[in-house]
Amino acid sequence: MAMGVGKKGGPTSDINMTPMIDVLLVLLIIFMVVQQGLQRGLSVQVPPPKDKNDVAQKPDPTQTIVLEVEPGPKYFINRQPVDPTQLKDRITEVFAGRARKIIFVKGAENLSYGQVVHAVDASRAGGVEIVGLVPRPEIGAATPAAAPAP
Repeated sequence: MAMGVGKKGGPTSDINMTPMIDVLLVLLIIFMVVQQGLQRGLSVQVPPPKDKNDVAQKPDPTQTIVLEVEPGPKYFINRQPVDPTQLKDRITEVFAGRARKIIFVKGAENLSYGQVVHAVDASRAGGVEIVGLVPRPEIGAATPAAAPAP
């Protein structure tokens, strides 16, 4: 605080703003540095946007491995049920003879984030190199089962 003797009637007191601004600037810098360290995330490969005129080549279904996660938790590798305690071992067994170690994880609508992350972690521990996440179907998109019969 600064204190001065005025000409008209006695001492006046003013708040010295310089130390307060210094403290605020130091706090701002600290929060900016800490924020960079707290950012977490997964590195993902996003497919290119679909072109209406582009006919994409379908992958070979015998080469595609899909790990489905259902509430409970229940796990299915290419629609074959897998015991949750044996998930990592089963994934290791499936990918033992494969050169391409790619798996797609498909989570049910009402799953928690942790259950999907557990499936991704088990896949990585089982020797999978690339883990793809299957997105939800677009709202209003026609599925092959819902297509009208000719």
